[in-house]
Amino acid sequence: MPKQVLLPFRHLKKAKAYEAALRAGGMEPLPVSVDDPMPFDGAAGLLLMGGTDVNPKRYNSHAEPETDPPDDARDQVELDLIHAALERDLPILAICRGLQILNVYHGGTLIQHLGAARHDPEKDDHSGPAHEIEFSPGSRLAQIAGVARWQVNSRHHQAVARVGDNLHVSARDPEDSVVEGLERRDKRFVVAVQWHPEDQIVRYSEQIRLFQGFAAAL
Repeated sequence: MPKQVLLPFRHLKKAKAYEAALRAGGMEPLPVSVDDPMPFDGAAGLLLMGGTDVNPKRYNSHAEPETDPPDDARDQVELDLIHAALERDLPILAICRGLQILNVYHGGTLIQHLGAARHDPEKDDHSGPAHEIEFSPGSRLAQIAGVARWQVNSRHHQAVARVGDNLHVSARDPEDSVVEGLERRDKRFVVAVQWHPEDQIVRYSEQIRLFQGFAAAL
């Protein structure tokens, strides 16, 4: 019986690619709207997906013109889930916005607008590579990938500024040093990536290793 992974969402249709990726990695997604109670007791792990920007007030900043309108309800639900998962040492995989709110939870800050087409190209094909990333030697991500670099897609206009407490940078864009991966080394599995592996697994088989690594930690 595959283990269940809690998948909080704001819009169900946007959760579909994450559900498919979890199943491909050998897990059973448990999608729950952020407006509903979260059945954490039945979950073996937590996946935080992409979406709108974290409210800058969460990291003591003011919203810039390019920043999305806040979704305070979602921010609070996900911050509470991160806290609960860390308390129980449940594995966490955080993707795009997920990486950003994980960083904010740990006291980190965000660059509110990169303004770089390199990281937010206008592509109809969300699976196509946008740029290269380089893994930090010895990191969990490097172990999962088994190589020094990957070609990844990209769909974000914000990024990590100050890295949060207890987090370690596990991948960067080698051209501009934008943080592409974060992890905690004192927990069973807390891995965050800035790209969207759920969109790449069908065409780029190496990306499934990320979900298989997550499954192995459950």
